[in-house]
Parts: sequence; structure tokens; C-alpha cells
Amino acid sequence: MAPCVVLLFSLFGVISGQAVTGGEQISIEDCCKDGRNRGIDNEDCTALPLISESTTCRIVQEQCCAAVLEDTICTNGINMAKDQGACETLYSGSTCETKTAKMCCDCCLLGRAAQEQGLPCDHSLSLGYQCGLVSRACCTDGAPDTKPTHASDKDNETSTNGDETLLNDQCKESGRCNQQCVGNGICTCFKGYKLKPDEKTCEDINECLLGSHNCRGGERCINTEGTFRCQREVSCGTGYELTDNNSCKDIDECETGTHNCAPQFECQNTQGSFRCKPRLQCGLGYIQDALGSCIDINECLSQTGPCLSGQTCINTVGSYTCQRNSVNCGRGYHLNEEGNRCVDIDECQGPDGACSGHGCINLVGSFRCECKAGYIFNSISRVCEDINECRHYPGRLCAHKCENVLGSYKCSCTTGFKLTSDGRNCDDVNECESNPCSQECANVYGTYQCYCRRGYQLSDTDGVTCEDIDECALPTGGHICSYRCHNTAGSFHCTCPAAGYTLAPNGRNCQDVDECVTGTHTCSETESCFNVQGGFRCLAFECPPKYRRSGETARVERSDTVRCVKSCPANDISCVLDPVQSVSHTVISMPTFREFTKPEEIVFLRTMSPAHGSSQLGSNDIVFDILEGNVQNSFDILKRSEHGMIVGVVRQVKPLIGPMDLALKLTMNYVNAGVVSHRNMVIVHIFVSEFWF
Repeated sequence: MAPCVVLLFSLFGVISGQAVTGGEQISIEDCCKDGRNRGIDNEDCTALPLISESTTCRIVQEQCCAAVLEDTICTNGINMAKDQGACETLYSGSTCETKTAKMCCDCCLLGRAAQEQGLPCDHSLSLGYQCGLVSRACCTDGAPDTKPTHASDKDNETSTNGDETLLNDQCKESGRCNQQCVGNGICTCFKGYKLKPDEKTCEDINECLLGSHNCRGGERCINTEGTFRCQREVSCGTGYELTDNNSCKDIDECETGTHNCAPQFECQNTQGSFRCKPRLQCGLGYIQDALGSCIDINECLSQTGPCLSGQTCINTVGSYTCQRNSVNCGRGYHLNEEGNRCVDIDECQGPDGACSGHGCINLVGSFRCECKAGYIFNSISRVCEDINECRHYPGRLCAHKCENVLGSYKCSCTTGFKLTSDGRNCDDVNECESNPCSQECANVYGTYQCYCRRGYQLSDTDGVTCEDIDECALPTGGHICSYRCHNTAGSFHCTCPAAGYTLAPNGRNCQDVDECVTGTHTCSETESCFNVQGGFRCLAFECPPKYRRSGETARVERSDTVRCVKSCPANDISCVLDPVQSVSHTVISMPTFREFTKPEEIVFLRTMSPAHGSSQLGSNDIVFDILEGNVQNSFDILKRSEHGMIVGVVRQVKPLIGPMDLALKLTMNYVNAGVVSHRNMVIVHIFVSEFWF
């Protein structure tokens, strides 16, 4: 636990000591106290509810909480070492808590072993700081007390009493002892402290780690400087607080001002809570609601009316009155002038009568209205009501939309139509007559549609403007033209490289210009012109010494081969023994593959040797090999059978980026009984174009 304490004390030294939240000052001590209390309650220290928006307060909360949890875990490990003398039950877990408990348990066993073997508790082993503390504590706890300690009570361990003792100490003047000495230069410590190995300095004894505290069940031991204190493990709960004597005391919310009673209410404290009582007391005839307001009681609505039979109850504010019943006339009648009988009311009298402009017929005790066209008489409300013709005759009055009006109805048309002369049907409006589109317009029933000429598209913004299509920017634009695409208004055009190519008749592809055919090459008479993609090469193949050329080739095509066969002078034994029988030159022009996905077969070395029986021991065989020019191992050579004959196939297995010229030297070794009888050499001149076309 010591590393965590050092971290907190160093933090206290660099911060101001207060965190601000919501305009209130919260001290760092309050943040630490909150973290320790939550650690005592075994809460998750990494997800604590923050009491302040300050980052410093959050760090202090988490570190104080973690210190308490680690102290508890370490204490459990020490108690296991003391009670069981072994830590085997802690080997199965791999969590941080299990590792901490196991470390404290093992270190305590180490201290107890040192004590049992009579070794000094302050050994020179390079243990961790916390392990060293636990080891010395368990070793000292089991050893007899050979050092005299201060005999005063824990409550008298204040700095004042200690200073008074030290002032009277005969060794204090020499400055040797940290607390007190007993003469002859022997230093001792106060109660609650123990002497360090330097025989001068005293350090605090952690009674909680040693188990030398006297906390009762349900209480947790918390170590303090020179002593300890016991704290309840279970919190007091809402409405209570923990006192210094470890008991729960009711919080008077009314006195502390932590209640939420409204201004018109008075706070009344109760055990663990409080109540809000209205300040205003209602008088007789009123009842008080939840907000403290006084509401009149309607006494006339009670089951047993307050008035006698033959009387009518009339409610008043805060009270009621009883009124004697009089003669009541029914609907359509009223009292005569004498007030002793009911006579008919003529509802039709007056300028408008009861029918509001409609015909009115008076009846005894009632009346009837003769309604105008478009209205109907309601016998319950006794008025003429408008007839909603659109609802009564749906789809029969108007072709499109029907709108009800008082005493009639009105037809209208949807967008794109206009009302005909009969006021009911609708005709289509030809919107194209007003030229709403930027290019082409097509009238359709009820609306219109704009469309564009080739190379244009409708704008997504207004749907009527035609915008140029940039064919070169389309996802497939890279495949429209072989080389370069140039957008124009409503169209596009393609171009080819400046030299060596010409645009194909389709206007998109680039065709190679055969300079050898058109005569635009610059080869001399002694050179052969060879056309390549986008250019040409002037070739002159000379046979090596002691070889002669077989046949003549004025112009080298793709399939042409210049072959030199061995021609040894008379009596030239070294020439005769040389296995190389022929040296051939062949030329290939290749594009730069845009999408190289699999090996490409480029050269076929055909032999006159049959393929059957080549696998038999001691039989003839042909071995193909690449001697030179295999740049980056971009080529390989395979042997296979075609039409019963052995064929060597040269493949391009890796992409080559042009322009590039290279010469691939191949050999065909004829092996007889394991010995090369003769060899043919083929030099393949490969010209890789810069482009893929």
C-alpha cells in the first residue's frame, strides 16, 4: 500500500488542495475521503461516481480507493499466512487481486521463517518495498519484544507529549535517537512504532497488517500514524452519518439545509429522513392539496346532501346555501307572467328566429326548421347543419378533388390539370408549351418530363437543366480511351502517345505504327528492322567465332529466329568437343501488363525428341535452363509434352514495368545416360513497351 500513499502525498504537494465543481470548492481531503469510503464498500475504483468535474479530484478518488482495496487484499494474504501457514489456495487465480494477496502471504511466510530460524528481521534481500514491509512486520510480530517501547497510551501520542519526553531525554542533545533513548546510546520508540535497522529511526507499526488490532466483527481496521482506528464495514444508509465513536447518527436535514421543501412548506426532521408540512392552515370549508393550496369543498356533491328535502343546495366559496325549490318548466316552455304555470315558447319569433335564416315552424313545446338546399335539420341539436356532399358522394361529384363549402361543394384539380367549363372534370395541361426544360421536353398525363441529348444528363438539383457528362471522370472512364481521355461539351475524344502510335478508327484505341512497314525507321542496310510496341529496333546479330549463319533474314518478325550453327575448322578438337551445337536469336515485343494476374507464356522451345520414355532410367532427356538475363526472377521455364514432342515453355511470372530491354539466355541440354551430349543455346531479346496497349 506504501507506493500508493507516496503517490498521493506527492500529488498533494503540487496541487492547490481544492477542486471546483458547480461553483463550490471541494478539498482534496474530501476527494480522498470519498474514495476511501467507496473502497471500504468494495466499489469498482475505476468507475466511481465523480463528486467533482476536476481531473485532480478524480485521480485522488481513484488512488485513495485503490489504496484501501490493496490494503484489504494484502491483509487477507497476511491473515492466511498466519492462520494456515500456507498460500496454496491462492495459486489457482490469475487476477490482480489474487496476485497481490499471494505476494503478501508469501512475504509474511518469509518473515515468519526468518524469525523461526533466528535470522535478523531486517535482512539484506533485494525484495520489493511492500514485500519488505510485510516480511519485517510478520517477523517482528512473532519475535519477543527486545526493544523497550514508550508505555504511554495511544491517546497520548500527540506531538506535544512526544516533544516533552524528548526534551527531558538525556540523549536528545547528541541527536542520535529519533524519538527517545534509555541511556548508553540505546534508542527506543513510542508505542505504536518500531526501531528501524539503523538503531536510531522509528517507523509506524501497521497493526492492521499484523492483526494486533482489537476491531470487532463488522468493523474494518484502518492504520494511522502510530495507532489505528476501527470503522464499520457496512455504511449507515441514507439519512444517517457515521460518528467518531463508530455509531450511526441521524442527519437533521432541516438543520443542515439539505431538504427540498418549497418555500410555502416547513421542514420537519424524522429519523433517517424529513417531512415537508404546509405553513398555511386552511379554514373550515376548505381542503389542502399536495402543493399546500387551499381548495374549496363542494358540500353539495356529498352523498348525503346538507339541505332538507324540497330544497336545492347551492355551493359558495368556503360554504353553501339551501334554496327552496320553485316551479320548473320543461324545455320549450316558460312561466307565465303570474308565475304559476308554464306556457309554450314561440322560438320562431324574432328577426332570425331559432333557425338562423332558414324557414321556422313553431310547435307546442318545440319548433321545426325548413332547411335550405345543402342543409339538413338535426333533430337533437335542432339546427340546420351543412351537408358534406364530398363525404356523402365520394368520387361521384368531382373528377379529382372535392372541397365542401357551406350549403354546397367546389371541385378542383391536381397539379398538371385544369378545371373544364362544367366545373367538375379536369383536362391535362401541356407544360411543354412554356418550355420549362433546357433541352428536350415530353408532355405526359398530368405532368411533363425533361430529358437530355446524348452526352448530357439531368441535374439532380432542379430536374430540368441538362448538365454535361464528364465521360472521362466516370468509374469506367479509364477504359473509354486506351491512353488519354479529354472531355468536351456533350462528348469526349481520345488521344494517343505522341510517337509510335496512331488513333484507331473507333476513336478510342491506340494502334502501334509499324515503322518497319511504313519505311519511317532509321535502320542501316546491315541492320534488320524489328517493330516493337510504340517504336522499332535496329538489330544486327553476328554469329560467334566457329559458327555460321543458317539462312538469311532481312527483316525480323516476331516468329523469326536467326540461327547460328557450329562450323569447326579442320583438326579443331576443342571446337568439336564443345557441346554447344547452335546459338539462336529470337525477338519478342511485349506491353506492360495493366492487370497481371497469372503467368504469361511467351516463348516455346520445340524439340524433335519424343516425350514417351523420358522417365525411364538411362534414357535420353532434355533439360531446359535460364542462364542469364532473368531480371528479378521474372521468368521461369517449364518442360511439357505437346503432340508427343518435348516442348520448353518460357513464362513471365512477375509483372515488368516498361520501357525495358533485356536478353534472356536459354539452354536446351540433351542428356544421354546422365551426360550432356550436346546443347543448343537460344537468346531471347525482349522489348517491354511503356504502355499496356
